[in-house]
Amino acid sequence: MTQYKAVGPYSLPVGLRLCAVAMAALLTACVTAPAATETASTPVMTTTPDPQANVPLNAQPVQDLNQAQAGATGYGLRDDAPLRYVVKKGDTLWGIANRYLADAWQWPELWYVNGKLANPHKIYPGDVLELYNVNGRTVLARGEDLERLSPQIRESQLGDGLQAIPIDAIRNFLKGPRVVDLDTINRAPYILAFADEHIIGGANMAVFIKKLPAASAPNFSTVRRGIIYKDPDTGEVLGYEVIPSGEVEIKTFGTPAEGMLTQSRREILPGDLLMPPEAENFQANFYPHVPTLPVDGKIISVYEGVSQITQYQIVALNRGSKQGLEPGHVLRIKQAPRKVKDPVTGKQEVLPAIDSGLLMVFKTMPGLSYGLIMDANRSIHILDRVVNPEPGSIAR
Repeated sequence: MTQYKAVGPYSLPVGLRLCAVAMAALLTACVTAPAATETASTPVMTTTPDPQANVPLNAQPVQDLNQAQAGATGYGLRDDAPLRYVVKKGDTLWGIANRYLADAWQWPELWYVNGKLANPHKIYPGDVLELYNVNGRTVLARGEDLERLSPQIRESQLGDGLQAIPIDAIRNFLKGPRVVDLDTINRAPYILAFADEHIIGGANMAVFIKKLPAASAPNFSTVRRGIIYKDPDTGEVLGYEVIPSGEVEIKTFGTPAEGMLTQSRREILPGDLLMPPEAENFQANFYPHVPTLPVDGKIISVYEGVSQITQYQIVALNRGSKQGLEPGHVLRIKQAPRKVKDPVTGKQEVLPAIDSGLLMVFKTMPGLSYGLIMDANRSIHILDRVVNPEPGSIAR
């Protein structure tokens, strides 16, 4: 579907909106993609609202980095920040923020939002971003947002706007593991055996199912037990991981029930549990921001069990919504203190914790959350700490 947006001549209003609320709107528009079934027979025309928007604005292009640094109040501007950047396919808002800021999560402090524009929040490949000086403060905006333009038609494909983060890095995960309690596992029906003498099952194979209530729905996900999440500090069990292995459709209820495997994501084994399909609750409108409450937690596992944790890998934390975490929260990662032998005295010395990267929380449960590693300066390990970030405290 193609969307057309008409832009009339104007200058921007005096108001400058640099706040997390505006950033939420920005990333909501950028990350949310239209449904596959969305169609339209005619182009959508959007006219410039509010004819009183032609208010002169004291906005001047920044001429050099010294001028930009002087106006960068409230955030740290990188020494190599570009004065002008052309958005490319594959860019993300986080990636662009990294080009300009010492701390990408401070994006709302830099970005200029003009509330008078019909839809000012979408950024597309080919857009030109420039640094401007507005009343002594350095801001970043699309070039067209701070210029008087001739009337024109802008054509763009819906859903082409920039994503906040690499969504593909977490999309498959969101259809993957979930965390349940022990009672849910104990009550779950399970695959007793295959109708034919198979050891491993796959799509289009008949199965026998035990413990299936007669009033159950006809469709289930098959899941396999994964790891047990425990708090490394208290020993408390935070939940039990179950990993989807396929889908099954119930054909006949009974003892045992009979079903047909309709899909397999991995090998399906006797003993795999049946659970209701989990709706894809993809939280697409998060935006990077700092927790308001103090957070001090630990990385307790890494998705798919890799030994070395790097950028865009998924980790589990022993902190969740009970501790105030929510999707979009950015946390600093600190390497756990380690002991070394003093080469002179021969005594054991404890090295202090050092910054090793940033992660952003994208899924939360009461005592547990999942985060995506956004930046990794050095190796990251299980049991490394996660804490509230402090501006400019990370080495680059």
